[in-house]
Amino acid sequence: MNDETAKQILDKIIGQIFGFQNPLTLDQAMSKFAFDIRLPKQVYDSTTNEATWAQSANPTKFITLNNAMKRRGVDDWIVQKRPLNSLEDILGAWGETNYMATERQLESTDLYGCDNIYNCESVYKSMDCTFSKNIVWCDSIHKSEFIAASQRSQALSFCMRAEDSKESSNSFSVVWSGKVNNCFFVQDCYDLSDCMFCSHIASKRFCIANMQFEEAEYMKLREMVIRWILTN
Repeated sequence: MNDETAKQILDKIIGQIFGFQNPLTLDQAMSKFAFDIRLPKQVYDSTTNEATWAQSANPTKFITLNNAMKRRGVDDWIVQKRPLNSLEDILGAWGETNYMATERQLESTDLYGCDNIYNCESVYKSMDCTFSKNIVWCDSIHKSEFIAASQRSQALSFCMRAEDSKESSNSFSVVWSGKVNNCFFVQDCYDLSDCMFCSHIASKRFCIANMQFEEAEYMKLREMVIRWILTN
């Protein structure tokens, strides 16, 4: 995984959701869409000084998971016994081996700038993701694919700016909602298709701001909204 691959994934997500070619660079899109997502921080391995990525930057000493595994193969992280006569001695000894592991992953491939990733593939600058693939700038995504700038959601496909939502697809800015398809800016909704700027409604189609429209009216306004999202 690298910037070029992440851009390709982002382009595919935007093309699928909006039906338009992505006009934004990777940095522009991150600033525009992922500005409030909790993402890994760049820190430095305390043993090698190499750049790495951590879920939290609060610890003072870091080591990449790969380097921690290498050390385990050398001495199993066991140090020579010495007298410990005070609490200060104990804490000092602990500090010699107490590194926060970074870039943690299990059964995952093609990652960059990630931490705490399980059973995932092709993930970029994200954390706490499981059983997902083609993920960019996400936090706590589960069983999803082609997702960007989203958090605490599951069972999504081709979504951006999803938050606390599930079982949704081809949508942008979905909050606390489920079974949403082809929608923009919906909150606390269920079973919606082709709706925009709606809240607290269920089982509707072609609604804007909780008002019912005809399909032709809706599609005309939809194109205007898409251009505003991508260019504003």
